[in-house]
Amino acid sequence: MSKFKLISIVYLLLASQFVFAQDNKNITKLSFDAELSRYKYDFAVNFFPLTSQRQELRMAYIYLKGEQNKPVVTLMHGKNFNADYWTPTAIYLNKKGYGVLIPDQIGFGKSSKPTHYQYSFSVLAHHTKNLMASLKIQKSIVMGHSMGGMLASRFALMYPQSTQQLILVNPIGLENYLKYVEYKDADFFYKNELAKTPEAIRHYQQKNYYDGQWNDQYAALTYFMIGQLQGPDKEQIAWVNALTYDMIFTQPVITEFNNLSVPVSLIIGTRDRTGPGRKWKKENVDYELGRYDRLGKIATKLIPDAELYELPGLGHLPHIESFAEFTGVLGKALETSKK
Repeated sequence: MSKFKLISIVYLLLASQFVFAQDNKNITKLSFDAELSRYKYDFAVNFFPLTSQRQELRMAYIYLKGEQNKPVVTLMHGKNFNADYWTPTAIYLNKKGYGVLIPDQIGFGKSSKPTHYQYSFSVLAHHTKNLMASLKIQKSIVMGHSMGGMLASRFALMYPQSTQQLILVNPIGLENYLKYVEYKDADFFYKNELAKTPEAIRHYQQKNYYDGQWNDQYAALTYFMIGQLQGPDKEQIAWVNALTYDMIFTQPVITEFNNLSVPVSLIIGTRDRTGPGRKWKKENVDYELGRYDRLGKIATKLIPDAELYELPGLGHLPHIESFAEFTGVLGKALETSKK
């Protein structure tokens, strides 16, 4: 290794530590309750009351009305996110005349977080469908990111008549994880959640989402998680997070991709290597999880009516990492809904 390269690496490590140190000054006092009552979203938040599994719950959502002749796009968030990170995408879509519906799913964001609940992609899809019906939305373009891609896929499988088009943005679930990894009980995930620290949250996202890069925008997306970690409902959040991990491993959608009957667009940042369960693979399994440079192509072959848009050099959050590149292909994907 050259002296110059070594100096460069040391400099980057020191710079990263400086950013974390500066960030720490801003986050040590963050504290949010289970429903993020003091955490401000960019848009006004509404609440849809519902009864499910003998419990009175409420589902938070954002709804931006569009032009009369334009469809509504329903945006489904990932596991480590909430409705608010869709703000730039929502503005982009709404300026083009689309209506935009952004739910916080039950168990996430500002929505109820029941601890005695059977979480499933099917029940979350059911709640979303009922929310749409309450707003008189009969049909929607459904777009999901990360875990939201699994949910969006389940929604399209359950309600094809209500799905005008399915758009998947770096979805997880392009692999049947339990084929390769050991099953873990919710207690396993609960212990992991309780052991998290602000530094661990930031490190995970910096390493896995942004290829080692970090800035104020990326940091801000961790604040709600860090605030809940330091808040009064830490144990409740940890248990709900554990329960919703189970869905990812036990409720695959890839096995039903051939049954999708709506137009599907996959937007894939090919640098992504997100692979749930990578640390507890089955013995003698040498399969490499999370190769999105391959997974997009494989999924496209499984889906009857699919288009693949690859974004080389981008990772798990292309809509955050490079909004211009993301909207460039999103615009093309949306053209599919007009055909």
